[in-house]
Amino acid sequence: QVQLVESGGGLVQPGGSLRLSCRASGNAFSIYIMGWYRQDPGKQRELVATIDSGDSTNYADSVKGRFTISRDNANARKTVYLQMNSLKPEDTAVYYCNADGVWADTMGAPNQSEIWGQGTQVTVSS
Repeated sequence: QVQLVESGGGLVQPGGSLRLSCRASGNAFSIYIMGWYRQDPGKQRELVATIDSGDSTNYADSVKGRFTISRDNANARKTVYLQMNSLKPEDTAVYYCNADGVWADTMGAPNQSEIWGQGTQVTVSS
């Protein structure tokens, strides 16, 4: 069964940088789009950035020019990164990886679905 495994969160001072990684474990027939979302307690989950199979990207206005999303060109392109620079306290949130694609189920058959990672905490504070 496919899972998204995230890493790279932590505590950083304002103006600092962090790099998040998300790897899809298991077999994927095709991954249409991967992305990052974030959520503060008491707020709705919001889009941060996405990247599709053709490497077209989309960013929330609040992170444009500061964050960069990319995908690994090796390993069947199952890893997505989020480079976060010039971090601000308002970037503090739990960041979730998301992927929409066709995955191999427990029998090895293709199954299209959207999956989420477990989330990684990013805290920007002095």
